[in-house]
Amino acid sequence: MVDKFRIEHDSLGDIKVNESNLWGAQTQRSLENFNIGNEIMPLEIIKSICFIKSACAKANYQTKKLSKEKYEAIEKSVKYILENKLDQFPLHVWQTGSGTQTNMNVNEVISNVAKLNYNVIIHPNDDVNMSQSTNDVFPTSIHVALVLKIENELIPVCKELISTFEELENKYGNIIKVGRTHLQDAVPVKFGQEISGWKYSIIKPLELINNSLNYLKELPIGATAVGTGLNTPIDFDKLTIENLSKSLKKEFKKCDNKFAQLQNKDAINIIHSSLKVLAMNLMKIANDIRFLASGPKCGYGEIIIPANEPGSSIMPGKVNPTQCEQICMIATQILGNDTTISFASSQGNFELNVYMPVIAYNAIQTVNLLTDGIESFNTKCVIGIAPNEAKMRDNLEKSLMNVTALSPVIGYENAANVAKLALKDNITLKDACIKLKLLTSEEFDKIIQYKNLV
Repeated sequence: MVDKFRIEHDSLGDIKVNESNLWGAQTQRSLENFNIGNEIMPLEIIKSICFIKSACAKANYQTKKLSKEKYEAIEKSVKYILENKLDQFPLHVWQTGSGTQTNMNVNEVISNVAKLNYNVIIHPNDDVNMSQSTNDVFPTSIHVALVLKIENELIPVCKELISTFEELENKYGNIIKVGRTHLQDAVPVKFGQEISGWKYSIIKPLELINNSLNYLKELPIGATAVGTGLNTPIDFDKLTIENLSKSLKKEFKKCDNKFAQLQNKDAINIIHSSLKVLAMNLMKIANDIRFLASGPKCGYGEIIIPANEPGSSIMPGKVNPTQCEQICMIATQILGNDTTISFASSQGNFELNVYMPVIAYNAIQTVNLLTDGIESFNTKCVIGIAPNEAKMRDNLEKSLMNVTALSPVIGYENAANVAKLALKDNITLKDACIKLKLLTSEEFDKIIQYKNLV
């Protein structure tokens, strides 16, 4: 079948566009000029720009800059695109640093949908982009996309993981096991106490994330090109944000200073730093779980985790802690994303940061990876954790660091000598105490009661 083309026009002239595509000249030029890599602008950003276009069109109508016919055509076109035509946004991340081509991609598709579906002629710049600039639309879209993803998807799966840890803590809370510091034996701890540490390692970053969302909800829309709000009607920013808040059921607000919002990416840096804290804590938890489940015969072997798939193509019967490994890999990717975002955020020159597409791509990837990774980690690993009580008890009874409880009675140096002798002669702490004539058997048993050590 022979492709058919139509001629689209922009300020640089005419260009051919395949008839099956709804975009216009600027999108086509971007496709031809920036065929770089495999990274496509995230759909979350596209959807957010669509929401913004609808809110802006309504504000322009409310201020009598845009006719009712054109406003309704834009609104209906946005709805149609979100429901049917999300395949019309093919542009690569590696484009202009402001995201102009992606903004125009959305403008052009809305314009063509309005013409084809609703027989209303609207101009991608003059009508769809009325009272806007890419310079305020694109950073606003990053904020909106992150707020929606974090509040609607990430936070719920974090709460589910917290709930799982709560259940494990209550179910296995009173089992006493050896603690470990520096990867060495330490004083005893309840398994429930250990799990409570994992639980709060999710709760605290979640508090940081919720606090950081307050900054992310401040939007620079209405700043237009450099922050002055040139070409916007009075109260355009206020009305747009009200429209956006109502349609998305979120409490967005005007930023304190539009110039700063275009130049800097503080809010994204702050939220991503909070996401990084969550990722690092998840990596620590995943490592704890896979170490405690190591073995099954020659490792710590203190917990049992679900066997989801064969672990080796050559060693029959092997099962690996694969869910722990995926979380750890996600954490390393997020650490890299944070470095990219931090550096890109420092590169605002004068009135605009021009690293925004790469900031958007990495920030959205982080939230998606955390959301999917946590959900998988929780349902396919954490929820199935069970203690190996016999192994826990055996390790507890062999631990030399129970000697710490003897320190207040026999003194630190004597306690150290007991531990050294027990290790050297491969005897129990009790036998070492008796051999050194520091305690009788009865005195030792009275002091070393595991329930009193936790």
